[in-house]
Amino acid sequence: MALLVARAICPDQPAFAHPPFDFEHRIVTADLPGFTAASVYVPNGGKDYEAKLRFLDALATWAGEFEAAGRPLVICGDINVARTDLDVHAKERKAGAIGQRPDERALVERLLAGGLVDVARALVPDDATIFTWWPPWRQMRQRNIGWRIDYVFASPGLAARASSCPVDAAFGTSDHAPLVATFA
Repeated sequence: MALLVARAICPDQPAFAHPPFDFEHRIVTADLPGFTAASVYVPNGGKDYEAKLRFLDALATWAGEFEAAGRPLVICGDINVARTDLDVHAKERKAGAIGQRPDERALVERLLAGGLVDVARALVPDDATIFTWWPPWRQMRQRNIGWRIDYVFASPGLAARASSCPVDAAFGTSDHAPLVATFA
């Protein structure tokens, strides 16, 4: 996980921190002029599903505090949950699979209900081909048979300034691809 801040946005070094509930340092935040940015890596839940649910619950509560305080927030990173079936290739949809379960999806929706917008989905609401993770076998990435589990969530005012949020699927060697949001 990383959070890089351009000098053009913040000429002085920003204040970096971890939220109090983040005892594993899965989140790094930067207080920037006019908003806070957070890079997040949610546990995948394979070894401890309840820990994933607790983390998502705490993340939603924490993000809601920004909304209540009127402080704009951008959360980006690996949320490890496909919001809806639209976010999973039809060949990868599995009822009950971790990352597709109703309880974890509900927690992501609670996070968004706390005052955030899914930037990519707001820009392309019906696109069933945007994926950010692919199983690392059978050329799934090349065939674009994947899941959308990496996101940019932003406060409404910031999200309204987003002009694009594409997946750069050609970049890197990870099983994830970067999601690059551009704000005016």
